[in-house]
Amino acid sequence: MIVASRYAKSLLDLSVEKGQLEAVYADMIQVRGICEASKEFITFLNSPIINSDKKIAVIKAVFEGKLNAITDGFLTIVASKRRESVIPEMAASFIEQYRSHKNILTAVVTSANGLDAATKQKALDLVKSQMSGEVELVEKVDANIIGGFILKIGDKQLDKSVARQLSNMKKELTNKALN
Repeated sequence: MIVASRYAKSLLDLSVEKGQLEAVYADMIQVRGICEASKEFITFLNSPIINSDKKIAVIKAVFEGKLNAITDGFLTIVASKRRESVIPEMAASFIEQYRSHKNILTAVVTSANGLDAATKQKALDLVKSQMSGEVELVEKVDANIIGGFILKIGDKQLDKSVARQLSNMKKELTNKALN
């Protein structure tokens, strides 16, 4: 959403200017977490029946004492402009823009059973050796890949899963049978 991205960019610029980037980043992770955990909160933010003053009061109550003054003030401004429904997307966009600003890449490793600490470190070292900048490794478990792994960085993906290999073998055998 363009509006959320613009608000996130403004917050990023403000937090850099005030020297509070890390604190605001931590706040936005917290805001995103609360939005992801509470569908009721999202429904509340999106409700056209509830007026802005009530929404501002609830937002302040939910985050009271938990947010940096910049983040708190920014959320109040967003709500007073009747844009409170973009808060979840704004938080996600801010986190994405922060990572881009700090040159942090997110690598997602999907495996069938999870990775042990040694394998996770090897994967992280491999990605770091191939990329410039800082790398954050996110681990996902998906039993449907049967074995192996899928490594995704940005729009690039390396699929070394057993499920992919079986699918490729099936296609190859089907093509040979048809010829």
